[in-house]
Amino acid sequence: MKTRILLLALLVAPAWAWAQGLTPEQIASIRSVTSAAIAENGAWVAYTVSVPFDPKVENRPNTTQLWVYDVAAGTSRAVVTDGSVSAVQVRPKKGTITFLARRQGDTGSTLYEIPAAGGTPTRLHAHTTSIISYVWGSDGSHIAYTAYEPDPTPKSDLPYQPELYEQYMPDRQAWMQNVDMPGHTPHVVKVAGSVYQMAWSPDLMHLAVSAAPTPFVDDEYMAQDVHIVSHATKEVVATIDHAGKLNSIHWSPDSKRLAILGAYDLNDPTDGTIRIAQVTGGTSTAIQADFPGKFDAIRWTAANTIHFIASEGVWSSFGTVTPDGRTLTRVLGTGGPIFTAFSAAANGSVAFVASTPAHPAELFVKKSADRTAVRVTDSNPWLAGVRLGKQAPMTWTARDGLQLEGILFTPSTGDAKNLPLITVVHGGPEAHLSNGWITGYSNPGHWGAEKGYAVFYPNYRGSTGRGRAFTYSSQGDMAGKEFDDVMDGIDHLIRTGLVDSAKVGVTGGSYGGYATAWFSTYYSHRVAAGVMFVGISNNLSKWGTSDIPEELYHVHARKRIWDSWQEKLERSPVYHVANARTPLLIMHGKDDTRVHPGQSMELFRHLRVRKPDLPVELVFYPGEGHGNRNATAKYDYSLRMMGWFDRFLK
Repeated sequence: MKTRILLLALLVAPAWAWAQGLTPEQIASIRSVTSAAIAENGAWVAYTVSVPFDPKVENRPNTTQLWVYDVAAGTSRAVVTDGSVSAVQVRPKKGTITFLARRQGDTGSTLYEIPAAGGTPTRLHAHTTSIISYVWGSDGSHIAYTAYEPDPTPKSDLPYQPELYEQYMPDRQAWMQNVDMPGHTPHVVKVAGSVYQMAWSPDLMHLAVSAAPTPFVDDEYMAQDVHIVSHATKEVVATIDHAGKLNSIHWSPDSKRLAILGAYDLNDPTDGTIRIAQVTGGTSTAIQADFPGKFDAIRWTAANTIHFIASEGVWSSFGTVTPDGRTLTRVLGTGGPIFTAFSAAANGSVAFVASTPAHPAELFVKKSADRTAVRVTDSNPWLAGVRLGKQAPMTWTARDGLQLEGILFTPSTGDAKNLPLITVVHGGPEAHLSNGWITGYSNPGHWGAEKGYAVFYPNYRGSTGRGRAFTYSSQGDMAGKEFDDVMDGIDHLIRTGLVDSAKVGVTGGSYGGYATAWFSTYYSHRVAAGVMFVGISNNLSKWGTSDIPEELYHVHARKRIWDSWQEKLERSPVYHVANARTPLLIMHGKDDTRVHPGQSMELFRHLRVRKPDLPVELVFYPGEGHGNRNATAKYDYSLRMMGWFDRFLK
């Protein structure tokens, strides 16, 4: 009852009632740049802005607007703000902007075109089902696109339709089309399975496509091969064997080779290795295999030049590497903005999507002669008047001597001593936190710091951004040294006098939710409050209810569940419920297929039965999956999370 009263008070409290600093209402209103495509001559950049709905009015996902930045004038203008756009690209030869949208009269997602100067979008191509993705050929006339086949589920004459679980799932098929030929019937690309990545060769002779044998998520993650398809015959003429995850495919300018951004091998949790393959097929060769970070995005821009964005520890860099891997040059080194995407023009200018500790993702531009990338948009001008916490990288030493990194937030004013702590454990574990903007509806960051907390984001072993060996280092040891690393970081903060050892909180989603459950049971004597989100509680039942059991085996567990029943059980939070003394708030999307909501139900029930006096609550979000997408659901989560920590840590 007390928690319900607290939540009601938080929902109706005016903005001025909050401590100074970022409020949950402001977090719910943050806009961010999500993609950028620069014109070939570098004169303008088309970019997208994610715009949230008011959570007190509509529970809907963000819309995505199309904007254009004029490089010479230094000004931006909105081009498409009605509805939502995706897959924004610059059309070769034509110099127009193309995008996918579902506009009035459309039965599904459709390809549109609009001049950079704006105007009314023109429909270029529609399919019988929604277009999922598309790529332009160098002539500006041909596209290749993917769409789901029509639903193959047989229809019953009965007035009731049961759900046939994992049956009759449609494949993602690929088609080729010349959009300059009205009435032209698209050609089917003759590749078996489900198609995901596509890239035209510059000479238009071939289309490279990646395909998995089934449309199941596990196969999408772990079983894509790369096929070379003849434009003339639409048939596969060569296959490049690939093992593990796959990010993107890029052709060399002479159309003879491909650069594939993907896994180093089947056991690689990431898709951050550059591999070079011949158009004739066979196996690819990894370059810069010992790179001490992770390649996040690449483009083959010249005969001997591949541009890249890379994560390096808590920083990012932008640079070039030669296709033989022998020469790597950082054009923009670490210590600056955190880059997440880029688009390069023929004149050497580059557009970036990037964030900083003080600002969410915006458009940055580096002109060809510049030595830095400059932020050119401000999607949240109100942020200039908001007090933010102090944010900085931190390091500590694990109990076995391993050096670790993370991000620490502290209040902007006052003595930073004996503070309550919110520890935010990232998911994956193949992920990491960089020193950019990391405050969001489930990440307290600046909000928590200005409410008087220290907020700690640890990059424990198994995180990305520090090379392949570091990423592999937690495999086969789930909830072992990786979570000990987090506790060692907490102990480091306690030893410095920053954190009150009696006021330690832990939260996180997915694998971070697993960590929260672990700290609220196994390490419960050290933790005063937990907020678990879409987390794992039982590794036995998790295997049979998740849509990625093979990914779990190959890149995390490294042992089959039937060969390690007892070990999997002992690394499950439900096994350690007898130790539980941590008040725990559990939240979960009711439609989650990655970590089934039953994982939260199990831990809730075990705690309720064995620890009837322990504060524990379970909240389901209908219509949400593995993380909340809709405005009110995200806002509600923020209020409940911080209300729980305020109740038990203050």
